[in-house]
Amino acid sequence: MVYERIPDWAPVARSRAHELVIQAIEDQIMAGALVVGDPLPPERELAARLEVSRAGVREAVRVLEGQGVLRSRVGSGADAGTFVAALPDGALTRFLRLHVALANFPFSDVVDARVTLERSSAALAARNADAAAIAVIGEALQRGAASDVSPDAFNDADTAFHVAIAEATGNRLVSSMTIAIRESLTARILTALHGHADWTGLAKRLHAQHEELFDAIVRHEPEVAAELAEHHIRFADQELPRMA
Repeated sequence: MVYERIPDWAPVARSRAHELVIQAIEDQIMAGALVVGDPLPPERELAARLEVSRAGVREAVRVLEGQGVLRSRVGSGADAGTFVAALPDGALTRFLRLHVALANFPFSDVVDARVTLERSSAALAARNADAAAIAVIGEALQRGAASDVSPDAFNDADTAFHVAIAEATGNRLVSSMTIAIRESLTARILTALHGHADWTGLAKRLHAQHEELFDAIVRHEPEVAAELAEHHIRFADQELPRMA
């Protein structure tokens, strides 16, 4: 194997060895010296270059494999070794979702971020959604239409509706970020729904807003869809103060 694309491995300062190896690999990726499909140097060589233990290299590889950044294959030949991998969309969404959920951002910041992303999602879906994508959004919409729907069932339908819009955008990064933020809020939204004084009335108003947004997407009106998405999120924020 040839490693010309990763020429600048350098010794690292003493600290937790695997964290420093992770940082070195991340630096190479961010600099463009490592791209998807590129191999890492063999464990012994990388440990020597970075002046860390081979155990530190192994631990770093395990961590990055768990994140989907690297993949390893045992054996011999061109397919054996450790390679940079493309992070699957689902893994990226899961990673972002957990960080948003754990970071304790002010809720107003999360709402503003959600508004920014979901305005984009709604507009892109209105521009790009094909018949199949619109059908998925419509199916999720109908799941929340029942007059006697429970908060739990409505929350599931609400999540599915917003996720379906994000996935209809045609933009994988916008979709992944939108889904991550929306799903990070699920538990807090559900708690707020259960605590609302007029749950039935609220469910009807939220569903009516979903219908308006869906109609704008079907009509391929991106500006209208964006405005309706923001209004819907701001309305929910005002109606569910326990989420703050």
